[in-house]
Amino acid sequence: MKDCLMHLSDKLLLRKRAIIESIIDQLKNISQIEHSRHRSPTNFVVHLIAGLLAYSHQEKKPGLHLDERTLLAA
Repeated sequence: MKDCLMHLSDKLLLRKRAIIESIIDQLKNISQIEHSRHRSPTNFVVHLIAGLLAYSHQEKKPGLHLDERTLLAA
């Protein structure tokens, strides 16, 4: 892979990669959002929204704690 310059916002998100992966893992395992074959797009959207609602009602959620000013400055 070639060396190239990265934006500061990309570097900040790379530092938070472990937290992002743990959020995705929780969505897959706890909220049961997974790739499956839905017979209609409506079923897919309903399944996705139900999983996101279940995740939003969890008491303990990991967070990124990013400042908007830091991301906009990059």
